[in-house]
Amino acid sequence: MADTQDSIFQIQRVYLKEASLEQPNSPAILLEQEQPTVDIQLGVEATPVADGIYEICVTATVQTKIADRTVFLVEAKQAGIFEIRNLSEDQMAPIMGIACPQIVYPYLRSNVADIVQRAGFPPVHLAEINFQQMYEQQQSGSEGAATLAQ
Repeated sequence: MADTQDSIFQIQRVYLKEASLEQPNSPAILLEQEQPTVDIQLGVEATPVADGIYEICVTATVQTKIADRTVFLVEAKQAGIFEIRNLSEDQMAPIMGIACPQIVYPYLRSNVADIVQRAGFPPVHLAEINFQQMYEQQQSGSEGAATLAQ
């Protein structure tokens, strides 16, 4: 009944891999009274690093505009290094597409809110994401508001 090799799923590290902020139309656009529109895009990517070691990145792009002019653009990539061993192929994909992003995403949410607030704007709070639903949509090939990146 017991496997000779136990399954392993461990977090090695969670880190902010990349972050950028642009305010191309400041300071003039900051004087506008109109409410900006906000567009948020999310993505997940998994990359093998070494045998049994994977980097899972969750990316967010947050763009606010007034008319066709950008108020600010934030791009951030939060990553985690995970050790995942002795799982079957049909177990690996959901772990990397659901479990790992669920661990990394709260750090991304916090970093995006902090970057936006430090830029002098009210923080943008990214909504909770159902990574299982996002993964299932990607598996069935349907288009959702959020898509899995390569």
